[in-house]
Amino acid sequence: MDNRSEVRAFLTSRRARITPQQAGLPAHTGNRRVKGLRREEVALLAGVSAEYYARLERGSLSGVSETVLDALSRALQLDEAERAHLDDLARTASTTRRPQRRRAPQAVRPSLQHLLDAMTEAPAFIRNGRLDILATNRLGRALYAPVLAGTARPVNLARYEFLSPGAADFLPELDRQAAGAVALLRTEAGRDPYNRDLTDLIGELSTRSEKFRTLWAAHDVRLHQTGVKHFRHPAVGELLLPFEALPIPTDPGLTLTALSAEPGTPSHDGLKLLASWAATLDQEGQEGGQDGPGGQDGPGGPPAVPTTGV
Repeated sequence: MDNRSEVRAFLTSRRARITPQQAGLPAHTGNRRVKGLRREEVALLAGVSAEYYARLERGSLSGVSETVLDALSRALQLDEAERAHLDDLARTASTTRRPQRRRAPQAVRPSLQHLLDAMTEAPAFIRNGRLDILATNRLGRALYAPVLAGTARPVNLARYEFLSPGAADFLPELDRQAAGAVALLRTEAGRDPYNRDLTDLIGELSTRSEKFRTLWAAHDVRLHQTGVKHFRHPAVGELLLPFEALPIPTDPGLTLTALSAEPGTPSHDGLKLLASWAATLDQEGQEGGQDGPGGQDGPGGPPAVPTTGV
């Protein structure tokens, strides 16, 4: 992706969403020809000349100081994720352009898989910045069985959300989750702009999904740290599961996501039922002489998901 185009689109989109009133500027009478702030208004708020800001918005962030980035962040009312994205864009602009490259397949260390497996009461998985699921524990495999049932490898959450016909059934809040996935991919593209595999995924989704193209054009970014995920699991029904997404410092780019349920809630009962179902399927697989799905070699093929009951 072209850095200058990315900078231009990002700054323009952030400027367009802020009204003069929101920025604390005097209200203007008459018609405004632009949505949101004018360039000269952003320059005023940031304490730079209108000419200098116009150059920045044309995509020239090379060599911009931290002080100016701070001022831009305040003027455009950027949140933590947006400020980090601006820093990433500025860093890329100030480094020598490198050719895009494919990364060696990321492997999850055995100790991390052991950690996942030790989490017996919480679904958990490890993903990379491209939203590939690289490893799961048993309960994670059971929870994400509809996602893991696809034939494409590596299993990718964004590809499932935008291209799978069954995604809306499994994810009742699909629009919200899909928007979050796009924002995460946009964040990763700013952090790692020369990742060929990431660019290929974005190109695939842009070609095949109008919804993805629309969301991608918004240039929204986000940090994915905590929240609640809503599932409609084919075996146990509705589940509302709080989650924590924890970056793994020793393995840059990898994130461990663990989900839970509030004790005493229907989702807590559903999670226990899901654990029983997963244990039954594992037992059936062992009796059949088959290795269980997942483990150190990645998610693997998921068990068949019943359409009714367990």
